[in-house]
Amino acid sequence: MAKKAYAGLDFEGKENDPLYKRRHSLAHILAQAVQKVRPGTKLGFGPPVENGFYYDFLFAEPISDEDFGAIEKEMRKIINEKQTFERREMTAAEAVAMLQEQGEHLKAEYCQDLASRGEDLSFYRNGPFEDMCAGPHVEHTGQIPTDCFQLDALAGAYWRGDEKREQLTRIYGLAFDNKAELKEFIRLREEAKKYDHRKLGKELEIFMISDHVGPGLPLWMPNGTVLRDELENLAKEWEFADGYQRVATPHVTDGKLFETSGHLAHYKEGMFPAMAVDENREYYLKPMNCPFHHLIFGHRPRSYREMPIRLAEYGQVYRYEGSGALAGLLRVRGMCMNDAHIYCTPEQLKDEFTKVLDMHKRYYELFRLSAFWMRLSTHTPERLGDKYVNMPEDWIKSEAVIKEILDDIGIDYHIGEDEAAFYGPKVDFQVRNVVGREETASTNQLDFAVPARFNLTYIGADGQEHTPYCIHRAPLGTHERFLAFLIEHFKGAFPTWMSPLQVRVVPVHLENFGDYAQKVAQELFKLGFRAEADLGTDSFNKKIRNAATSKIPNVFIVGEREQQNQEVTWRRYCVKEQHTVSLARALECLKLARSRRVMDNFADVEVLDLA
Repeated sequence: MAKKAYAGLDFEGKENDPLYKRRHSLAHILAQAVQKVRPGTKLGFGPPVENGFYYDFLFAEPISDEDFGAIEKEMRKIINEKQTFERREMTAAEAVAMLQEQGEHLKAEYCQDLASRGEDLSFYRNGPFEDMCAGPHVEHTGQIPTDCFQLDALAGAYWRGDEKREQLTRIYGLAFDNKAELKEFIRLREEAKKYDHRKLGKELEIFMISDHVGPGLPLWMPNGTVLRDELENLAKEWEFADGYQRVATPHVTDGKLFETSGHLAHYKEGMFPAMAVDENREYYLKPMNCPFHHLIFGHRPRSYREMPIRLAEYGQVYRYEGSGALAGLLRVRGMCMNDAHIYCTPEQLKDEFTKVLDMHKRYYELFRLSAFWMRLSTHTPERLGDKYVNMPEDWIKSEAVIKEILDDIGIDYHIGEDEAAFYGPKVDFQVRNVVGREETASTNQLDFAVPARFNLTYIGADGQEHTPYCIHRAPLGTHERFLAFLIEHFKGAFPTWMSPLQVRVVPVHLENFGDYAQKVAQELFKLGFRAEADLGTDSFNKKIRNAATSKIPNVFIVGEREQQNQEVTWRRYCVKEQHTVSLARALECLKLARSRRVMDNFADVEVLDLA
């Protein structure tokens, strides 16, 4: 079931995948071409990725996409030369000496780090170009069609992800089996951009980012706040049914709390700087809710008879994302997390973790998010005591338990090595955004380390004190990220139960039927629906177009017949047929759609068939 993940792809079996080899080889060809077009350019990393490849460069002078033509021309020249890819092994000393002689100080530094960890060092040469690389590649450059790739975009990237290090320029390229597939991908991507959550978020007045507040700190407008509230209401209902208890915690705390939890030691770079208050005590904006929940669990003695204890909170947290990483709602600095922490005994662990995964699955099925997969993030033994808590036996045991759970469920999953939380392994649910980039939508983490830091215990059946396991889970992720996915998934047209405006009532003629339209809207409002009557001066056809542009799921049209018979003519978003029904019948259908959280314009609920 498990598969190793590499650069956003499944690594397993890629050694024999022609497209993977082609993309990897094109990354080398790109680097060779750039150094020919821009002599003196230094090299960073250049892996294959989904849909293509990229390479990071340290340029002496800025580069723009206007340079792409010259670089692509040189790349095609290299391809036509049919340069052979040849592999050779080197000792660490030989490799570092060669890279330093070439002036590749970034590569030399990375080579020294690999050597210190006992990594094997290999290089691939094609023509005059040689790069440190594990492979695989095509046999020679001539095996790559000259029209199957295209340089795509520029981005900034810090060397080894460290904001304090050199800022490199990343050149992305697209690559497919042939020209037709390349062009089709570009066409579909342009089509998908129409539904980018940043574009729709502005058009539908869902959220905004203001320079007066700061980057990465979204302001939720009335429409967006409705979406947040509906998601939170859903979570509260399901969590209550599953035995969760709700708590609420502050946004800021004394830094000693994060010393105890280990966040200052392992996560400080992702936190906002400290604030000196109360005679220079350091306070921090919280990046996590878990330390607060630990305090609540530990405020009194606990018995195994109480376990498991499930504490839930939609908690606002703050994380210092680099400015270059911020992207709409997907990468923010302030976020509200669908958080919960489950404290359980070893005997309960497998069942509780399985239930958490099942809750994720139920949410995804509700929203028809079928294209998702799981990633099990594991630790690297060599980094114990540095990136990870130094508890090797607990790491082995906990990762084995989660693998067993995932295998029992029978869902394929990828393994992301060296991507665990500092206190334990985690299982993330992965999805793709509108332009095809892989993103983490929600997470589950097994914590075997931090409860002991807080001296959390329970009295077991043997009368002795035991330390509980803690499961960190956020099946709806954050409001910010999950709504970014839903905005794009629904293309801004939300189902009735969560739509910011659920019904707009449009009179055929304002003077004659405006009062009845207002009466219908008031009846809807009394039942708790977000509804309004369009009493503006636009023409009837313009009002209908406005409703469609605003992606309102239901439009009730009222004219002479509807007024006389106490009816409405019901038009649903993206449904050609419209039906005239009694107002009472319409209200009944709407109430049922809301209570059942019906999706897809009621098509899946027989009782709502209006025909």
